[in-house]
Amino acid sequence: MREVALKRQMIRAQDAKKKTGTFLGKHMVPVVLGPKNRNYVTDHHHLARALLEEGVKDVLVTVISDLSALDKDAFLFVLDNRGWMHPFDENGRRRDYAAIPKTIGELIDDPYRSMAGELRRMGGFAKDTTPFSEFIWADFLRRRIDRNAVAKNFDKAMKEAMSLSKGKDADYLPGWCGPTSD
Repeated sequence: MREVALKRQMIRAQDAKKKTGTFLGKHMVPVVLGPKNRNYVTDHHHLARALLEEGVKDVLVTVISDLSALDKDAFLFVLDNRGWMHPFDENGRRRDYAAIPKTIGELIDDPYRSMAGELRRMGGFAKDTTPFSEFIWADFLRRRIDRNAVAKNFDKAMKEAMSLSKGKDADYLPGWCGPTSD
């Protein structure tokens, strides 16, 4: 999980400077309060996984909605329809709600999501408020770059991704910042 590895490096750098608390205070994890008063993470999954892997026991969360009065089926339906969940697997296929990982530790790597994150950091597209915008870019890349090519040579695949990100085929994607004329 490239994104998690990057977040872990960032956490370690903060820890080395004794600034982990300040860092965590600025990076609250958004959650929806669900059935049985459980927190359901809606964003910053890579950060949450990195914190878990780094042994951080407590994190600050911000409750974006309290849906604890709903039964589980209604709760999942509302999460999905409000764009607070991304029920797709690492191959971009929609999953049944029952197949969604129950814990942060169960999340599976999607190499195209890692590509999308790196593409955004490289300036291939702008940060956008659209929920799961990097997954939308991941699906775009998934349809155009062979998975084996990504596994074999990530840097070469990223060059292709950068080229694709500037093309007209990508102009509908959130944060697109390609050329306006040819």
